[in-house]
Amino acid sequence: MPEFVTPNGLMALTALAAYLLGSVPFGIVMARLFGLGDLRRIGSGNIGATNVLRTGNKTAAALTVVFDAGKGGVAVLLARWLLAEDAAQLAGLAAFLGHCFPIWLRFRGGKGMATFLGTLLALYWPLGLACCATWLVMAAASRYSSAAALVSVAMSPLWAVLLGRSEYMVLTTLLALIVWYRHRDNIKRLKAGTETRIGQKG
Repeated sequence: MPEFVTPNGLMALTALAAYLLGSVPFGIVMARLFGLGDLRRIGSGNIGATNVLRTGNKTAAALTVVFDAGKGGVAVLLARWLLAEDAAQLAGLAAFLGHCFPIWLRFRGGKGMATFLGTLLALYWPLGLACCATWLVMAAASRYSSAAALVSVAMSPLWAVLLGRSEYMVLTTLLALIVWYRHRDNIKRLKAGTETRIGQKG
C-alpha cells in the first residue's frame, strides 16, 4: 500500500471524478458511431471490446480498447500529477469500478480487462507490460479472450512482487478478484466448452 498523504476530502473527490470517467461506456459509443447497433443486443451483450469485435468491426473494437484503457490511465496520471501516489491508486480503482459498474447503465458494465491494463500501465508501466504480455501469450495459445484475461489478472500480484513493486499487491489483488467475478459466466462456458473464441461472431 502507498503512504496515505492526501486529505480525505480530496481522496473522496478523486474517487468520484475517476468513477464518473470510468463510467463512460466507450463500447456503446463506438458501436453507435460505426452504425453497429445497440451493443447490449449483440453477442454476449457486454459493452467491452471483445463484444465489439464480435460485430466484425476491428477498428471499432481497437478504439474501444484504447478508450477503455485510457479511462484508467488518465485517471491515474491526473491524480498522481495533481495529488500523490495514494490518490493515483484510488483513482485507478475508482475508474475500474466505474467501467464495471457504471451508474448510467444501471451498474451493468464491462468486465474490466482493458481498463485494468490501462490502470497498471499508468501506475507502473513494466507491470502493465508484463500483464499485457501475459494476456497476449494466453490469447494466442487458447484463442479465448476470457481465459487470457483471467490468467493475466491472476498473475498481476505476482508480477508486482517480482518487479519489486509490492505496494501494488493490494490493488492488483482487488482488481483481479473483481475481474474474476465479472467473468463468472465466462468461466462456466469455458468449463462447458461453449465459450466464444477470439474473432468469432456470435
